[in-house]
Amino acid sequence: MNLTPEATAAVLTQALPYIQRFSGATVVVKYGGSAMDRDHLAGFAGDIVLMHSVGIRPVVVHGGGPQIGEMMGRLGLEPRFVDGLRVTDAETLDIARMVLVGRVNRDIVSAINVRGPMAVGVSGEDAGLIQARADNPELGYVGTVDAVNTTIIDRLLDENLIPVVSTIGADATGQALNINADTVAGILAGALGAAKAVFLTDVEGLYDDPDDPSTLISATTPAALDQMIAAGSVGGGMIPKAEAAVHAVRHGVASAHMVNGTTPHVLLLELFTDAGAGTMVCPDSADLIEEPAP
Repeated sequence: MNLTPEATAAVLTQALPYIQRFSGATVVVKYGGSAMDRDHLAGFAGDIVLMHSVGIRPVVVHGGGPQIGEMMGRLGLEPRFVDGLRVTDAETLDIARMVLVGRVNRDIVSAINVRGPMAVGVSGEDAGLIQARADNPELGYVGTVDAVNTTIIDRLLDENLIPVVSTIGADATGQALNINADTVAGILAGALGAAKAVFLTDVEGLYDDPDDPSTLISATTPAALDQMIAAGSVGGGMIPKAEAAVHAVRHGVASAHMVNGTTPHVLLLELFTDAGAGTMVCPDSADLIEEPAP
């Protein structure tokens, strides 16, 4: 992109108030879906480093559904889902643990650290970060989060590092559990007192009519989302994202955002421009308008 000096100056001028607003704030970013392929990883890592460089405290929470599915395919196994959540038997759990902790987490950490030694990989099993239980026999070793212990994340942030969290948690006996990354991101954002939670997905956001791109919902509230979910207007893999956004906002996060992670630099567009991107979820008392300029 070739911008004139005037256009470049306009972009920088628009970004400055947002940089000032969010400097020192924690932003939880859920990274997953098609945005996780290698073509997009370098750009994502660069955006995270830029956020960090201007004083934002990013926390990356990642899934790895496509990678888990790919590995299962290599092993001749067929993934099964219930309400957007992966059914996880003992064999699938071993695969998920290996892929999320041993491969995807390391890839993200390495991509960030190419730009500076600032990312640290963390599993939900580390230091009791994600405490969970398996309470749905239909899903197997899939965890429902009981609590998060943010001590290890707080310490990393205080050391000016970037935590990269893989969402394998553990129950009281130490049994590993696979946990939906959207769910963890929403809960962790609330526990950390994050200013924003951003969920990167494969579509632009939520739609009134999923078959009509012109019906993108630019702003909504937890109450409205509750109604959409109950009515079946939110389906498949968007259900955990919508529920996680609702949880985050109801637990003190100023806003949650569902955006298309395959759009180049979508994080920067969301954080540093007036227009923003995707669907924003604000507290029920907020007016349904775009975030005002600082």
